[in-house]
Amino acid sequence: MSGNVTSLFRSTAAHSPSMAALTRESGEAAGAGPVDFCIPCNPYFPTPAMFEELAGRLRDIITYYPSSADTITAELCGLLQLPPQCVAMGNGSTELITWIDHLLVRESLAVPVPTFGRWTDQPMETGKRVDMFPLQEAGGFALDLARYAEFVRARGTRAVVVCNPNNPDGGYLHKQALVQFMDAMADRDLVVIDESFLEFADAEAEPSVVQEAMLRPNVVVLRSLGKNFGLHGIRFGYLVANPALAGRVRAMLPKWNLNSFAEHVVFMLRDHGPEYAQSLHQVRRDRLEMAAQLSALPGLTVYPSQGNFLFVRLPVGAEGTAVRDRMLTEHRVLVRECGNKIGSSSRFLRLVVRPQVDVRRLVSGLEQVLYGAGRGAAVPGPATGTGYSSGTAAVDRLMHETNGSGMRAITAQTAGAGAPGLAAAPSPGTGTGVPLPAAVPVAVPVAPAAATVPGPVPQPVPGPQPVPYPGPVPVPHPAPAPQPAPAPAPVPAPAAAAGYPPPVGPTPPGVPARGGLTAAQVRGTNGLESVPATGWPHAAGMGQAG
Repeated sequence: MSGNVTSLFRSTAAHSPSMAALTRESGEAAGAGPVDFCIPCNPYFPTPAMFEELAGRLRDIITYYPSSADTITAELCGLLQLPPQCVAMGNGSTELITWIDHLLVRESLAVPVPTFGRWTDQPMETGKRVDMFPLQEAGGFALDLARYAEFVRARGTRAVVVCNPNNPDGGYLHKQALVQFMDAMADRDLVVIDESFLEFADAEAEPSVVQEAMLRPNVVVLRSLGKNFGLHGIRFGYLVANPALAGRVRAMLPKWNLNSFAEHVVFMLRDHGPEYAQSLHQVRRDRLEMAAQLSALPGLTVYPSQGNFLFVRLPVGAEGTAVRDRMLTEHRVLVRECGNKIGSSSRFLRLVVRPQVDVRRLVSGLEQVLYGAGRGAAVPGPATGTGYSSGTAAVDRLMHETNGSGMRAITAQTAGAGAPGLAAAPSPGTGTGVPLPAAVPVAVPVAPAAATVPGPVPQPVPGPQPVPYPGPVPVPHPAPAPQPAPAPAPVPAPAAAAGYPPPVGPTPPGVPARGGLTAAQVRGTNGLESVPATGWPHAAGMGQAG
């Protein structure tokens, strides 16, 4: 591949370049690109026969209008045994995330990180406060739902997201625990359970919470079709909720928001249930074998996953961008370096599960890139890297300036630079990602003397270490309206041994909650044998393993 292909990664903020962009830049013919361990697709579906059928209908597919979204949704619901009034289909799950943010998220959203980038970026772009709950590397990036619930209450967050399995680490939460969490969050405006990768899980026979979601007034389940069916380019997904929530989203979607390719695939699925079930079974088997082969590489850590990908930590001294670029240029293997994921760093890769012939090529390339001529050789040090991290610096700067309170904070900073009530926050501690620009001031709102939130405003914690989580926050009594203050109140630093002072009421935007971290601090925080599935997943057990 040409040497300038890897330059495409510098301009991506939260994702990797598209395969089309890589192909254009490399000058290679279509279909001659690298072995793709980056895009999380099902490699076994559709079958070759299905692709031939689509190719034979290509002229009609691209010539004529598709049916309305209601018609396509009705066919999908008949296949999955779901009531159409509880379903809204979108042009990819990202379209649905956008509408969920616009319609159902009022002021704030809690998200465990690292996770899918649109769950943090989308609400920030519309000025919402994003409260990020860091998944700890020391705990294998597992999400503790009890602590997460305490964090949400301490922060006063109104909407909550849980991805199951999580992207990029593949962490899985059992159905019973998720249902209990949903009930604990019954007083929130919205709870979103993103099940985009759940079809690949085999930890439970019936892992989905769609049935429980339809019975609750504030729960939405998001599901993908492109990932499961190996068709990211078609852009189709759906959400499941009670009729009121689903209807609000469905009413805003264009009548023809689904394209003709999506329609043809949905209407083909009824005749290809066994092939689809077998494809999921094969991906689960491949995941076990791929994890075993990667775990044999010295210094490489492979985290347990229930998705169709594996999250791996590179050996000490290896830098992800250098590994990614060398794998691409020297071995024609595309991997996902995770330095631009909030809560991750360039030391982590996400590797999609692929057939064994491709995995052998991946492992061989990693051996040469990481260890040189032999396994005893020293791994390349950070100095041999490219000096950038796939837009990490740009992402960090945005998060550092807004402190999780949305894009409108930048506008407010520009319009009111030097205004009373704003104080520059100290520079965050260094982590495993690219250091934040020292020259970028961080505006942190400071409570005036007569504000409704009493007590000193806490400074950010100095390091990416686990923070103790308190009990429920007492609800404050109504207070009189604050009077204008001529100057900002001082910001005393909390005592090191005492920790955060007890807050009263929701923490204001831009201030780290007790037990929480600011956006800038999040950076650097530091099997089972499958059973073949039969038939199509249904509402009672979507993604069932047996």
